[in-house]
Amino acid sequence: MGETQELLVPNDEYLKSGIHIGTKFKTKYMANFIYKTRSDGLSVLNIQQIDDRLRILGTLLSKYAPEDILVVCRRESGWKPVKLFGKLTGARFFAGRYPPGILTNSALNSYTEIKVMLVVDAWPDRNAVLDAVKVGVPVAALSDTNNQSNYIDLVVPCNNKGKKSLGLAFYILTKEYLEKRGLAGVSNPFKHTVEDFTEV
Repeated sequence: MGETQELLVPNDEYLKSGIHIGTKFKTKYMANFIYKTRSDGLSVLNIQQIDDRLRILGTLLSKYAPEDILVVCRRESGWKPVKLFGKLTGARFFAGRYPPGILTNSALNSYTEIKVMLVVDAWPDRNAVLDAVKVGVPVAALSDTNNQSNYIDLVVPCNNKGKKSLGLAFYILTKEYLEKRGLAGVSNPFKHTVEDFTEV
């Protein structure tokens, strides 16, 4: 059997955060990422696939300058990790309501141009996704078992509702982004913890 890549964080860390615990509802698209269904009806996502996709997303984002990235999160449980990701990487973000038209209406003072978008949940963040599609910007989305994949270029399976799982996801993405861009490493280690990204 082939050697699998070491996980980005220890398996226990993933389990503790509940990043793999989905919902009772599953879409056809997300079925590929589901490892099993628990006796209480909750779907369980495959941790190896979560890890693989977070690694792909970290690599994808690291190819872009921070000002070319926009992270959108309507859901309150993601505001703290999204803001810290933005602060540490320099990426732009909206934690809360996404202002419509900022990508599509150049007459607005707040008009902005980006090259890639990350949404925490494609359903509450759908206006942002539709704007990105209109201007031809690729969209990555953290996706729970109940998410659809319409208009999403990169699906990252995970519990996108829990504070701990979102804290862990953004901790990993921040670390990956900074390390891959040479902004953190042996001489300048990433000092933040998962707890820094987690809403209490």
